[in-house]
Amino acid sequence: MTRRPEAAPRAPLSRDRVLRAAVELADGIGIEALSMRRLAQELGVVPMALYKHVANKEQLLDGMVETVVGGIGLPASGPDWRGAVRHRILSARAALLGHPWAAQVIRSRSGPTPAILAHLDSVIGLFRAGGFSVDLTHHVMHALGGRVLGFTQEVFDAAPDPDPAARPAMPPEAAAAYPHVAELAGAAAHDGDSVVGGGCDDQFEFEFALDLLLDGFERLRLQGWTSGARRAGGGLIA
Repeated sequence: MTRRPEAAPRAPLSRDRVLRAAVELADGIGIEALSMRRLAQELGVVPMALYKHVANKEQLLDGMVETVVGGIGLPASGPDWRGAVRHRILSARAALLGHPWAAQVIRSRSGPTPAILAHLDSVIGLFRAGGFSVDLTHHVMHALGGRVLGFTQEVFDAAPDPDPAARPAMPPEAAAAYPHVAELAGAAAHDGDSVVGGGCDDQFEFEFALDLLLDGFERLRLQGWTSGARRAGGGLIA
């Protein structure tokens, strides 16, 4: 009698395995469709088995953020603070773009997770090692905002246009009423997957703004800028 080959033993369930499976599932079906029951089916276990590793859906989401943000590449050490910060932020952007749901979940959290705190601590440390005062670093981090994690909130959240070339032109009466908007819209480069606005190159626009900020931060550092002196000069409301 021929013996049937035994099935390969299933990998034991662990918190890491649960979180990585949840990330992969959310990548495939979207964060709105993710549920504990659906994840249990994907892992081939009963839903109650998941609760030994994550207490509830909110803890699952926190862990998924930890998994994604924990994968952001560390910059090489050295005296070039600007290059190190740029690398860190663009690495964060690449990590989040690989998981389209991640930015939405990060915004929904009631507070930063340990991995996000570690990322922020790393970026702050790069500025401090580069000669930035605590005062200037404080305002630098405000200026970067969500960009420190690789995403921005644009003026218009335009839906991606699958065929930018087929997009209707601005009506003549609207173009006459808003000539500068019409001029800029007509001159934009085209990227069908853009979320910045009609046909803009997302990555280029992100790096353009980031480089402007980094250049400005360096100028202020070299000037020995302080918020106290700036307020005393009347430029900011105390």
